Amino acid sequence: MYSKEESLRIKKEFWTQFAEAYPRKWLLYNTKIKDVTFKFYVDNKKAQVLFDIEPKDEEKRKIYFEKIESLKTILLEDFLEDAILERNFYLENGKIISRIWVELTGISLNNKATWETIYDFFYEKMDAFERFFYENEDYIKDLEINT
Repeated sequence: MYSKEESLRIKKEFWTQFAEAYPRKWLLYNTKIKDVTFKFYVDNKKAQVLFDIEPKDEEKRKIYFEKIESLKTILLEDFLEDAILERNFYLENGKIISRIWVELTGISLNNKATWETIYDFFYEKMDAFERFFYENEDYIKDLEINT
Protein backbone atom coordinates (compact mmCIF):
# COMPACT_ATOMS: atom_id res chain seq x y z
CA MET A 1 0.00 0.00 0.00
CA TYR A 2 1.25 3.43 -0.88
CA SER A 3 0.85 6.55 1.21
CA LYS A 4 -1.44 9.26 -0.14
CA GLU A 5 1.59 11.36 -1.07
CA GLU A 6 3.28 8.45 -2.85
CA SER A 7 0.09 7.64 -4.77
CA LEU A 8 -0.18 11.27 -5.88
CA ARG A 9 3.47 11.27 -6.96
CA ILE A 10 2.95 8.08 -9.01
CA LYS A 11 -0.17 9.52 -10.69
CA LYS A 12 1.62 12.77 -11.51
CA GLU A 13 4.60 10.89 -12.95
CA PHE A 14 2.28 8.63 -14.98
CA TRP A 15 0.39 11.54 -16.56
CA THR A 16 3.56 13.59 -17.12
CA GLN A 17 5.22 10.70 -18.94
CA PHE A 18 2.06 10.11 -21.00
CA ALA A 19 2.02 13.77 -22.07
CA GLU A 20 5.70 13.50 -23.02
CA ALA A 21 5.19 10.24 -24.93
CA TYR A 22 2.14 11.56 -26.82
CA PRO A 23 2.44 15.35 -26.94
CA ARG A 24 -0.82 16.40 -28.55
CA LYS A 25 -3.96 18.26 -27.63
CA TRP A 26 -6.78 15.82 -27.00
CA LEU A 27 -10.43 16.71 -27.56
CA LEU A 28 -11.53 15.73 -24.01
CA TYR A 29 -13.79 18.51 -22.67
CA ASN A 30 -13.73 20.56 -25.87
CA THR A 31 -16.53 18.75 -27.73
CA LYS A 32 -18.56 21.98 -27.81
CA ILE A 33 -21.50 19.98 -26.43
CA LYS A 34 -22.30 20.84 -22.83
CA ASP A 35 -21.66 17.88 -20.50
CA VAL A 36 -20.42 15.57 -23.28
CA THR A 37 -16.78 14.70 -22.73
CA PHE A 38 -13.97 12.28 -23.47
CA LYS A 39 -11.88 11.02 -20.57
CA PHE A 40 -8.88 8.85 -19.78
CA TYR A 41 -9.13 6.64 -16.70
CA VAL A 42 -6.62 4.31 -15.07
CA ASP A 43 -6.41 2.52 -11.74
CA ASN A 44 -4.68 -0.62 -10.49
CA LYS A 45 -6.88 -3.02 -12.46
CA LYS A 46 -7.86 -1.35 -15.71
CA ALA A 47 -7.40 1.52 -18.13
CA GLN A 48 -10.37 3.03 -19.94
CA VAL A 49 -11.06 5.59 -22.62
CA LEU A 50 -14.50 7.03 -21.95
CA PHE A 51 -17.08 9.05 -23.85
CA ASP A 52 -19.49 10.35 -21.22
CA ILE A 53 -22.87 11.88 -21.98
CA GLU A 54 -24.14 13.55 -18.83
CA PRO A 55 -26.42 16.54 -19.45
CA LYS A 56 -28.69 17.33 -16.51
CA ASP A 57 -31.59 17.33 -18.97
CA GLU A 58 -32.56 13.65 -19.24
CA GLU A 59 -34.11 14.16 -22.69
CA LYS A 60 -30.86 15.60 -24.07
CA ARG A 61 -28.86 12.71 -22.62
CA LYS A 62 -31.28 10.27 -24.25
CA ILE A 63 -31.07 11.99 -27.65
CA TYR A 64 -27.25 12.20 -27.66
CA PHE A 65 -26.96 8.55 -26.67
CA GLU A 66 -29.47 7.45 -29.31
CA LYS A 67 -27.51 9.37 -31.93
CA ILE A 68 -24.34 7.48 -30.98
CA GLU A 69 -26.31 4.24 -30.81
CA SER A 70 -27.61 4.85 -34.35
CA LEU A 71 -23.95 5.06 -35.45
CA LYS A 72 -22.99 1.90 -33.53
CA THR A 73 -22.22 -0.17 -36.63
CA ILE A 74 -19.87 2.52 -37.93
CA LEU A 75 -18.28 2.93 -34.50
CA LEU A 76 -17.67 -0.81 -34.10
CA GLU A 77 -16.69 -1.66 -37.66
CA ASP A 78 -14.58 1.38 -38.54
CA PHE A 79 -13.19 2.73 -35.28
CA LEU A 80 -13.51 0.73 -32.04
CA GLU A 81 -14.59 -2.88 -32.43
CA ASP A 82 -14.46 -3.41 -28.67
CA ALA A 83 -16.55 -0.36 -27.65
CA ILE A 84 -19.22 -0.87 -25.01
CA LEU A 85 -22.36 1.29 -25.11
CA GLU A 86 -24.43 1.71 -21.98
CA ARG A 87 -27.49 3.97 -21.97
CA ASN A 88 -27.84 4.02 -18.16
CA PHE A 89 -24.45 3.86 -16.49
CA TYR A 90 -24.46 4.36 -12.72
CA LEU A 91 -21.56 6.35 -11.29
CA GLU A 92 -20.35 5.63 -7.75
CA ASN A 93 -22.21 8.72 -6.52
CA GLY A 94 -25.49 7.31 -7.87
CA LYS A 95 -25.70 9.68 -10.83
CA ILE A 96 -26.93 8.10 -14.07
CA ILE A 97 -25.08 8.98 -17.26
CA SER A 98 -24.72 7.41 -20.68
CA ARG A 99 -21.26 6.02 -21.39
CA ILE A 100 -19.43 4.55 -24.35
CA TRP A 101 -16.02 3.11 -23.52
CA VAL A 102 -13.20 0.72 -24.22
CA GLU A 103 -11.21 -1.04 -21.54
CA LEU A 104 -7.84 -2.67 -21.03
CA THR A 105 -7.37 -5.04 -18.09
CA GLY A 106 -4.28 -6.72 -16.68
CA ILE A 107 -2.46 -3.44 -16.05
CA SER A 108 -1.79 -1.32 -12.99
CA LEU A 109 -1.06 2.34 -12.44
CA ASN A 110 1.36 1.27 -9.71
CA ASN A 111 3.28 -1.06 -12.07
CA LYS A 112 5.55 1.06 -14.25
CA ALA A 113 6.19 -1.98 -16.46
CA THR A 114 2.60 -1.63 -17.75
CA TRP A 115 2.73 2.11 -18.41
CA GLU A 116 3.86 1.86 -22.02
CA THR A 117 1.02 -0.59 -22.74
CA ILE A 118 -1.44 1.84 -21.14
CA TYR A 119 -0.03 4.80 -23.09
CA ASP A 120 -0.32 2.90 -26.38
CA PHE A 121 -3.88 1.86 -25.50
CA PHE A 122 -4.83 5.43 -24.55
CA TYR A 123 -3.36 6.86 -27.74
CA GLU A 124 -4.86 4.28 -30.10
CA LYS A 125 -8.33 4.28 -28.57
CA MET A 126 -8.71 8.02 -27.91
CA ASP A 127 -7.46 8.78 -31.41
CA ALA A 128 -10.10 6.40 -32.83
CA PHE A 129 -12.82 7.93 -30.63
CA GLU A 130 -11.87 11.43 -31.75
CA ARG A 131 -11.85 10.46 -35.44
CA PHE A 132 -15.30 8.91 -35.01
CA PHE A 133 -16.56 12.03 -33.26
CA TYR A 134 -15.14 14.48 -35.81
CA GLU A 135 -16.53 12.43 -38.70
CA ASN A 136 -20.03 12.49 -37.17
CA GLU A 137 -19.85 15.74 -35.21
CA ASP A 138 -22.53 17.70 -37.07
CA TYR A 139 -25.05 14.88 -36.72
CA ILE A 140 -24.26 14.28 -33.04
CA LYS A 141 -24.47 17.97 -32.11
CA ASP A 142 -27.70 18.80 -33.91
CA LEU A 143 -30.57 18.04 -31.53
CA GLU A 144 -33.05 18.87 -34.29
CA ILE A 145 -31.99 15.85 -36.35
CA ASN A 146 -33.69 12.83 -34.87
CA THR A 147 -32.19 9.38 -34.91
